[in-house]
Amino acid sequence: MANERFQNALAKIPQRIPPIWLLRQAGRYYTAYQDLRKKHSFVELCKTPRLAAQTAISPVVEFDFDVAVLFSDLLFPLEALGIGLSYTDQGPKMSWNLNAGNLGKLRSPDKAIKHLEFQREAVAETRKLLSATKSLIGFVGGVWTLYAFAVENSHQGTLFASKRDLSLFHSFCKIMMPLLEMNIEQQLNAGAEIILLFDPAAGALSPWLFRKHVEPYLKNLADRFPKKLLYYSRETQIDYFNFNSLNKLAGLGIDHRWDLIPILTRVSPFSIQGNFDESLLLQDPNIFRNTLLEWLTPIKELREQQTTGWICGLGHGVMPYTPVENVRTFVTLIREVLGAPKH
Repeated sequence: MANERFQNALAKIPQRIPPIWLLRQAGRYYTAYQDLRKKHSFVELCKTPRLAAQTAISPVVEFDFDVAVLFSDLLFPLEALGIGLSYTDQGPKMSWNLNAGNLGKLRSPDKAIKHLEFQREAVAETRKLLSATKSLIGFVGGVWTLYAFAVENSHQGTLFASKRDLSLFHSFCKIMMPLLEMNIEQQLNAGAEIILLFDPAAGALSPWLFRKHVEPYLKNLADRFPKKLLYYSRETQIDYFNFNSLNKLAGLGIDHRWDLIPILTRVSPFSIQGNFDESLLLQDPNIFRNTLLEWLTPIKELREQQTTGWICGLGHGVMPYTPVENVRTFVTLIREVLGAPKH
């Protein structure tokens, strides 16, 4: 049970039309999601497997995306470790901030994993209800972003407090990494084909700090789960990544700051996912159609071998107030333009 285009992209088999899925494709822009939120809290949607599956599958049916993504949140591993977590109108809030003095308050990974059982159940329920022609991706937070949020109650800005004592980061990783490994394994066993390792705060680090402190943990996870992890970070660039060292990744998600054509035509050991600027989806539908056509023009000119391994998506997630019509146009027009024979 899997989507052929998605599996081809992961295996780097040439194809004219790429698979399409979007970060936050089940999010606040979407009417069906808004209707669910009138009846249920965000936490209820995430922690009730039936509701999580319904939330994840609905946009796949509506827009014919190739892939469904586990509906969850990247911060739940922190809650599982014993840091209180609540969701407010201003965003998620932790009950206390991590520092060297309270690191010992965290639960052991063996105890914490029991508090993430709902994710395994949600993956299994989503796979059961999802069409056999669609793929399913699991979801976990990246270790740097989890650390930054634990320290600062945010993963935005310069993250000075997180960088001030990087020995704390490595102490945190000794606890978090085994938990992430168990969580990833549970989701894969429940039916996820690959796992999205979502690390949006990584771009707050310089390339040097990323390679020194974060990449070794990313490599360990990729080696532990070969070709099963898609890593996404925001505001990073090509110089952050050692492609040879990370060759066991299934894919690399890139934001709209990357130039797509050079990265597609580069020989890469993994697939590339991205990277249309999500803010452009907020344009007037008539303007948006022309914008998308212009973006697609140089991609259309590439040979199929040059787009091998491409998973089409956004630079980040679908933004609130995005016109639903534009999401539909994004999917249909890409398939129409790239699927048409060249003259």
